[in-house]
Amino acid sequence: MNDIKSKIKLNMELTEKILVNFIREEVRSAGFEKVVLGLSGGIDSAIVAFLAVKALGPENVLGIMMPYKSSSRESLEDAERVVEATGMRVKKIEITDMLDAYFTKEPDISDLRKGNKMARERMTILYDYSAKEKSLVLGTSNKTEILLGYSTQWGDSASAINPIGDLLKTQVWDLSEYMGVPKEVIEKKPSADLWEGQSDEDELGFSYFLADEIINLLVDERYTKEEILEKGYSEKTIDSILWRIKTNQYKRKLPLIAKISNRTMEREFRYPRDWGI
Repeated sequence: MNDIKSKIKLNMELTEKILVNFIREEVRSAGFEKVVLGLSGGIDSAIVAFLAVKALGPENVLGIMMPYKSSSRESLEDAERVVEATGMRVKKIEITDMLDAYFTKEPDISDLRKGNKMARERMTILYDYSAKEKSLVLGTSNKTEILLGYSTQWGDSASAINPIGDLLKTQVWDLSEYMGVPKEVIEKKPSADLWEGQSDEDELGFSYFLADEIINLLVDERYTKEEILEKGYSEKTIDSILWRIKTNQYKRKLPLIAKISNRTMEREFRYPRDWGI
């Protein structure tokens, strides 16, 4: 399996250069100079913040911390470490009152619904501040999470542009180490921090390292399930990843528009942003 690990490894210098240029060029071609992103204290928002600051300068990057009452103090401290390391601008907005106003009207609400509501509430705040700041919202979902559907539609999956959406989780860790993200952020256990003790990998049922190896074979190398089984991977894990990729395709698509006219948007008629504003 060492050959698989080597295929996942990236040229860090080149990857950083591509992603920094991507942010700079896409933001400016849309007529903006600034960006805003949710700063959770996790590895994904941390590396996006580092890339954005390098692309646009710290004065043009606003990170918003949006804790709920169940959010861990550690997450806030890690977010503050990212702010200190990058020099970016920051704002803290408590979301407890606004969410509890809704939760009290839904006494039987599940943890899943609560988590989705938190994610969408945070995204509405980011888009409000994007209007206030005349900036674009940066996405912070990585390729592993996008493929597995481990995100909330129109919540943390929403953005104007996403610089890390083609990086596997393990590649995010590697790039973060290369760019100097604080070690406390890199070494912490992955968590969406939606409730106390919540763990990404516990919910998924497998580690990100294992997921990335199988995803690389399935998606990038185009192996069949049988070929992956021959490499010694668990059939249960392969099936779980395949099921998640298939059933979460709807999250990766824009709303489907029923065709009536001769030139339907996003079918026959596409208007690239590069045509000019």
